[in-house]
This record gives sequence, structure tokens and C-alpha cells, in this order.
Amino acid sequence: MADAQAEQASRAGLAARAAALAILSSVMEDGQTMAQVLANPNGPLKSVGAQDRARAQRLALQVIRLLEPVDRLLEPHLRKSPPLAVMNILRLAVTELHDGTAAHGVVNAAVELARKGKRTTAMAGLINAVLRKVPAGAPLPGPAQRMPRWLRQPLVHSYGRDVVSAIEAVQALAPPLDITPHGTTLPSAEALPTGSVRLAEPGQVSGLPGYASGDWWVQDAAAALAAPLLGAKSGETVLDLCAAPGGKTLQLAATGAKVTALDISAPRMARVSENLARTGLTAEIVVADALHWQPPALFDAILLDAPCSATGTIRRHPELPFLKDGTELPDLTALQSALLDRALGWLKPGGRLVFCTCSLLPAEGEAQLAAALTRHPGLTVERPTLPGIDPAWITADGGLRLRPDYWADKGGMDGFFMVRLLKP
Repeated sequence: MADAQAEQASRAGLAARAAALAILSSVMEDGQTMAQVLANPNGPLKSVGAQDRARAQRLALQVIRLLEPVDRLLEPHLRKSPPLAVMNILRLAVTELHDGTAAHGVVNAAVELARKGKRTTAMAGLINAVLRKVPAGAPLPGPAQRMPRWLRQPLVHSYGRDVVSAIEAVQALAPPLDITPHGTTLPSAEALPTGSVRLAEPGQVSGLPGYASGDWWVQDAAAALAAPLLGAKSGETVLDLCAAPGGKTLQLAATGAKVTALDISAPRMARVSENLARTGLTAEIVVADALHWQPPALFDAILLDAPCSATGTIRRHPELPFLKDGTELPDLTALQSALLDRALGWLKPGGRLVFCTCSLLPAEGEAQLAAALTRHPGLTVERPTLPGIDPAWITADGGLRLRPDYWADKGGMDGFFMVRLLKP
């Protein structure tokens, strides 16, 4: 009876597993980010239902998070590395087994998926034989997955090996969902010290109470600190520069400030407009290149969430470090500096600016602050006094350095650098 139920469950999840494999192929073979895969109307998820789509995304992300430990487990059972398509079926199955999914259903589904694929059908027997040696709940050998050398080496230099290992341990876990409340919150949620709310197992986000009525929006707890750091006040003119996906725009608008949200991406700003409508908040939407745009008047305050390597978001986007090699960093840091200089020119005298990046690399944070203070005599740093932050998070220069290993027992947080600057 139990075997029959497991087989039925495995067949019911076959579409999600097939979609997960297609996502893995798009990422590992075609070099696409998860966001690109999900946004492609003709991509591997074009005919997949909402529930299977969500499960496929979760499965694929978890495979990527555990790639090296899973490969270490498989290595003794493989005389040589099989083709990538076969390896991905094995990885997906071992990831499910590690998570405690019933072995019978997992193995049957993996064999069926292999038989359906042109590149894998001849190796269905191998897949069956290997997976039958891996018990459900099998522990993964060795340390958590390491970041690639181009990223790990500068982080070890900046933070030390123990900190980097602690960051990698958090990145190996599926992150909880953080929300910023705008009205009533969710009864099953955990209130975080900084004001965000955390859900360990949220399920379908759009189906949660309060979503449709705009009582909250999804926003990592670390990202949610930038707007409070700016301290926008009712009636002030505020610019949210590089605004998409819009969580900070919503926070700023909720203060009663007159918010202008600017970003170069029209599709992403369309989502910002949708979220403003859902939450009943208002902001002026501008789609433009900040390097060429000029405001009609100076602002009281500006929030610049600059384009960056996004290395602080690996816990949510584990594919990112494997799609990059660090060669883009010089261009990114130059862009960050240019945007910061332009934004400072749009501030009223005595105005304030928050510069932030979702990066773990000091080159995109602490070094940018030091260089800006050199370029702009009279520019000063205002140290953060936000509720719930640990004083140890504040850097010697008065910036706020956030890392994934902070709140590790609660599920961690994204990596960020942010600093509040006062214009003379």
C-alpha cells in the first residue's frame, strides 16, 4: 500500500521534476539565470502549471545549492562521469532523497525521466542501479558547497575562512520568506528585531492572507533596512534610484514622502506599478537611464541601490556565482561610482543619500564609501541608529555591513553594504 502511494505521488510530481531538469539544463548548459528562465515565455516552464512550476523552481534551486556535496556522494558509485543530462537526473534524485522524500518514488521517477529523454534513455539502468545504493535521508559528505575561487578568495581575505565557511553553510539552506508589513501581518510569522516578518514555509505567496489586499510585500530583511536608514519623512521629495523590483519604493511611499522611482528597465518597473496599486501606495514612475536623466528639481533625500555583483543574494539565487567569473567587477564598480556622483548632484544642500549594494565584496561597499569621501570634500557619514541592528554590523567608517551568516539560527539574511551620507 505504501509503495503504491509513493508511486502515485512520484507520477504526480513527474511534471515538476521534468521542469526542474529543464531549468538545470538552461542554467548549466545555456548559462541563464533563474530569473531569465522564469521570465522566458517560450522557456522550459511555458506549459507547466503554477503548482508544478513552483515546485520545479524549488527543486532546481536546491540541487544547485547542494551540487558539490551531492556529487561527492555520487562519486564512489560512478566509474566515470556520465553526460550532464544523466548527472542532473542523479543530482535531482539524490537531493530529494537527502531531503527525506520516499526512496521508492524518487527512484521510479528518475528512471522514468531517463527513459523519456533522448540523451538519457540508454542510461536508465545505470540511474536505477546507482540510486538504489542511496538511502532516503542520506547525509551529504564533506563541507557545504564552496563559492567559486574568484569570489571565495577575496571574501576569505576580507572576513577570514571561518566567516566564509559560515556564510556557505547558510547559503546551502533554502531561505525563509521575509515580508515587510504595511497592515495586518500573518499569524504564523516570526517578527524579526528590525521590523521585518519571517515565514519559514510560506507556500504560494499570492495565496497568503493579506497579499491581495496589500498588507505586506516580499522583501529580504537586510534589503528592508535601506529605506529606514534613509529616514524619509512625510512631504519630503525622495528619489529611489535603480528602484526595481520596488520593495524600497513601497517603503518610502508608506512614509508619506513624495517618491520618484527611477529604473532603466520598463518591464521591471511595470511590476513596481502593479505592487503600488496592490498596496494602495503612490509614487511617480520614471523609466530612464540614470546616467543621462536629469531631474526637474533637487531632492531632499535619495536612495541609490546600485547595480552590483549580487553576491549577497546567493542564498536565494545559488546559480549566480557559477554564471560569473568576476570579470564584470571593474565595470560595475565604475558604474556605481558614476551613479553615486550623479545622485549627490541631485541632492539639496543638507540632503541625505543612502548608497547600498547587495554585494559581499568590499570593492562594491566599503571601498566605494572611502573613494566617495575622497572625491567629495565635506561629505559626511551618519552612523546608523536603526532598531534591532547589532552594533557589530556597523563598520569603522560608519557603514552597515550585513552578511548571510548573521541570524544564522533564524535562516540568515542577504549580504548588503549600506551607508547614509550627508551633503554639505
